[in-house]
Amino acid sequence: MDIEHWRKEIDEVDVELLRLLNVRARLALKVGALKKAASLPILDLDRERVVLQRLQELNDGPLDGRAVDKLFRRIIRESKRIESVSVSYSGNGNGNS
Repeated sequence: MDIEHWRKEIDEVDVELLRLLNVRARLALKVGALKKAASLPILDLDRERVVLQRLQELNDGPLDGRAVDKLFRRIIRESKRIESVSVSYSGNGNGNS
């Protein structure tokens, strides 16, 4: 197989990753709305630790633990930002209110 084949495979994975990240973002919006309704804070360090630990345990590489930690900390940071948007605005949650 040539490089173009593998690049096509990567492109397909990128599309799926984007789809899944947007699914996760929509779920974060729902969590943000529930937190607002229950007067809960956006920040939940215990939950973040549990999520990151679980992912470390599930990781079978080739990404090392540091990479997994960095990637998912960024994803979690964006989720908190999205939850904040959900709490701050009553629009459609895409930040274009």
